[in-house]
Amino acid sequence: MSDFDLDLRTVEEHIDEELDIEGSIILGMLDGTTPPEEWLEAISKGNVLVLNVEGDVNELASGFARDIKESGGNLVHFRGFLLVTPPGVDVSTDRL
Repeated sequence: MSDFDLDLRTVEEHIDEELDIEGSIILGMLDGTTPPEEWLEAISKGNVLVLNVEGDVNELASGFARDIKESGGNLVHFRGFLLVTPPGVDVSTDRL
C-alpha cells in the first residue's frame, strides 16, 4: 500500500466553512396581498420562497421578479407554485 495521509479533521473544518448556509424555505400565497418589498426582503436574507399562485403569475410577480432576476436569483413556475431562490441557489428542472 502507498502512504496516503488524509487529515479528516482539516477536511471537516473546510466542509463546515463551505456549508455556511443561512435562510429558510418560506411557504406562502402569491395572491397580491403581500407587498413585493416583503418578498424581496425575504430573498435578500437568503430564504427560498415556495408560493402558491392565486391568479396570473406574471401580474402577481411583476413587482419583484425583475429585481430577483437582475440580482442573480431564480423564479420557476411549476404546477401552480412559484419557486423563488436567492443568488447562488439554483433550481434544477432536469427531471421534468
